[in-house]
Amino acid sequence: MINAKISTMDFQSDDYNKLQKIGIKHFLELCLCVPKNYTDTTIIKELKNDSIGVFEVEILEHSFGRNMLKIGAFLPLFHKPIALIFFHPKPFHKKIFSISSKLFIYGKLQIQFSQLSILQPKVVQQINTISLHFKKPSIKDITLQNLCLKYITMENLQTLPIPKKYFPHIYNIFHPSKDFLHFFFQNKTFPKDSLQALKFIEIFHHISSLSKKRRYFPAKFLCNGEYKDFITSLPFTLTPSQSQAIKDISKDLKNKNAARRIIMGDVGCGKTIVILASVFMTYPYTTILMVPTTILAMQIYEEAKKFLPQYIQIECITSATKSSENTLLENQAHFIIGTQALLYQKIQSKDLALVITDEQHRFGTNQRHQLEKIAQGSLESKPHFLQFSATPIPRTLSMINSNLIDYSFIKDLPFKKDITTKIIHKKDFNSLLTHIQNEIKANHQCVIVYPLVEESEHIDYLSLEQGAPFWQKHFENVFVTFGGDKNKEEILENFRDHGDILLATTLIEVGISLPRLSTIVIIAPERMGLATLHQLRGRVSRNGLKGYCFLYTNNPKSPRLIEFSKHLSGFDIAELDLKYRNGGDLLQGDRQSGESFKFFNMQEDYFLLQEAQALIQKL
Repeated sequence: MINAKISTMDFQSDDYNKLQKIGIKHFLELCLCVPKNYTDTTIIKELKNDSIGVFEVEILEHSFGRNMLKIGAFLPLFHKPIALIFFHPKPFHKKIFSISSKLFIYGKLQIQFSQLSILQPKVVQQINTISLHFKKPSIKDITLQNLCLKYITMENLQTLPIPKKYFPHIYNIFHPSKDFLHFFFQNKTFPKDSLQALKFIEIFHHISSLSKKRRYFPAKFLCNGEYKDFITSLPFTLTPSQSQAIKDISKDLKNKNAARRIIMGDVGCGKTIVILASVFMTYPYTTILMVPTTILAMQIYEEAKKFLPQYIQIECITSATKSSENTLLENQAHFIIGTQALLYQKIQSKDLALVITDEQHRFGTNQRHQLEKIAQGSLESKPHFLQFSATPIPRTLSMINSNLIDYSFIKDLPFKKDITTKIIHKKDFNSLLTHIQNEIKANHQCVIVYPLVEESEHIDYLSLEQGAPFWQKHFENVFVTFGGDKNKEEILENFRDHGDILLATTLIEVGISLPRLSTIVIIAPERMGLATLHQLRGRVSRNGLKGYCFLYTNNPKSPRLIEFSKHLSGFDIAELDLKYRNGGDLLQGDRQSGESFKFFNMQEDYFLLQEAQALIQKL
């Protein structure tokens, strides 16, 4: 992607070996290895308070105080006296600063009431030089400085395919001017133009590296991608975002390269219909859909039977599927829906054209790998892959990641979400009880999400086990379940049909449709990620019902929760999540959150990302 003359192979062999030890393989990476500080040994020609540099001194006298050595000296250039002060002096100080000796010292000048002084000065051997200091313990400063000065020249910078406006500002970092150093010493950072150049180089190099990682494989099948008959058969109108996502997928399925696309949509945006449209477009070849829960698998199975034409054969495979039912797959169905139980069934890959996962992050690496193996045809070709997710990521991350995978966004909702989010504390408990009683009288349901199943010393909230007796005593039709509950699927179904209150953990975050659910109470929300909170809140108001989300916390003034309560859009929440967690390591995948860029800021520097993307596409 980057056709610069200075690349991994253009460092001299010995230099490349030294740089490789500190993780530098490319010229752009060397440009990003900036000094943490500078030493300017230019002799100071003017006495100014806080001036930092070199002074010529003649030592006159020593005087000792408590834990202090004060050396009286003279500045021949200015014909003025100066005091050199050392706290906790060592014996060698007296020897180095011997009386009558003439030295060059480096330090920060202090002028107070016309008195000149320097604290803890250092003797310098070379004057009129600028030294660069780095934060690389495995390589000496002088070695790295010499490499930077050798390679980071204007001539070499001009070989880079980046805007020329950035060259002088990068050059100045390693060959600093007086004005540059003055700004650095005053502000403890680089000038704005230099910082912007570093940000651009960092994001440009990052997404260029991602572009190299993208791999194209021939598709096993080119599907016709026609979907108009399916759309016209539906008893409702699709949203514009649903229509656009289906159009994107149609184009993918007709492509000779195997698709890799993520379809992101907020909770309740109608992703299931987009999945069914994809199945319709893939027919007569086979589509596999793997989902995280049995309830979700059954819901999609029922929707598929309802909306897909009868000639498309559909099967649903869950943990409840008996081994004797493997024979059902001998005559391969056109649409196979299932949980992880799919991985243990006899599925023929010969006619498999499309693999879909819903909430893929909920599957382990081994499970995803197994699914890929089942789907794999010849080594030369692959089926199309679609991933659906209700956990949107910020526009900055999606734009960066678009170098690895294609994206579609479903931002419109078939039903307008009307959810009131409120932060509550112990004092609000009685009013919460009144609200729940009123909602139950209106034939609505309530879910209460606990942070833990059992009591813990490390959390100042009741557990599910401790809280359940209260609700069971004061309300009827109370159901209780949690992640490790073997009967949780059955309990959730019974609650959906007959329950008033469900006490649960975050297992209800994904894969359950509860049309009568109007209220969710989340206990200890500060312990959960914003994406999880948004998924939980998305369980209510699925069909336009007025919804309520109560965040029950011991920290009601939490800025993070206050901001969350003001936003309903999953895409807004994603930006908010980025603000509090940062973006993680996209290239290596080592970190899911936390700082991954040294200079580039995910929130503030979107315009630089756009500039870098446009340049890479042009290249």
